[in-house]
Amino acid sequence: MSNLQFNDQICILDGGFSSELEKNGLSFQGDPLWCSHALQTNPEAVISVHESFLQSGANIITTNSYQASVPGFQKYLGLSFEESVTLLKSSVKFAQAAKERYLKSISERKDILIAGSIGPYGASLADGSEYSGAYAAEMSYDELIEWHKPRVQYLVEAGVDVLAFETIPAAKEGEALMKLLKDFPGTKAWLSFSSQSAHKTSAGDDICDTITKCLKIAPANQLVAIGVNCCPPDLAVELLKDICLVSHGFPLIVYPNSGAVWDSKLGWTNQNSPNLSSYVPQWMKSSAKIIGGCCCTTSDDILQITNIVNDKKIN
Repeated sequence: MSNLQFNDQICILDGGFSSELEKNGLSFQGDPLWCSHALQTNPEAVISVHESFLQSGANIITTNSYQASVPGFQKYLGLSFEESVTLLKSSVKFAQAAKERYLKSISERKDILIAGSIGPYGASLADGSEYSGAYAAEMSYDELIEWHKPRVQYLVEAGVDVLAFETIPAAKEGEALMKLLKDFPGTKAWLSFSSQSAHKTSAGDDICDTITKCLKIAPANQLVAIGVNCCPPDLAVELLKDICLVSHGFPLIVYPNSGAVWDSKLGWTNQNSPNLSSYVPQWMKSSAKIIGGCCCTTSDDILQITNIVNDKKIN
């Protein structure tokens, strides 16, 4: 992973994992493990989702581990500690299997990265607090680090190319993750915050101050990109403009949701929104080097993003 950089070319990230599963007839609404439950119940569906995104042009696929954790598997699946660790690591194995299958199906050479998804602490609570970050004020840096560290360790051991610290709602949690990254020298990661309003993270922290603090804490040569995800696509445009003011050319990452609104009881609502890909040119102008989709986006959206990015490269 030591040569992993995103300074030159734009890489295409995959889209919403659960959305692609739902597109194929599966649903995890109300499941405390969300789509990570499929690691146990439907491995082939997990592999197929990864393949769908690769076929749509993705260069980076993220493991189905956003809401996965050893304590969660023990609590909700009744697994032992060892079984839970094995199941968590299987998220990497399934992504690797999809990569191998896809590469065998094409004639040209293509570089594909596997990113280990690390969702926020709030995702494990399954109460929507990942979109408010309210818990961060009540937790210490050490508590946040202690909770995140095992999952990071297991995904690194399983062989991910990069860690995806994603949908982080609060500056405090982002800072804790940058401190934690120092414990894994040689491991690369990106850091992506969620947001519900202009100029701020979901927890209400100033986005410019948040990015500045995290870039200062990040260990040298380990953070490969910083940015936003799981926010409305139009809001992502404004947030990237803000981040550009303080990132000084550092590679940015953006993968918004479709513009839908999360309701803890109803799930994703108000899904009639502008085409995600229509925002891609603006994101590219704002130093975005990794572009993809989050909740309520599918392989169809990623294909459209791929076509626009490729068209811009040619022109």
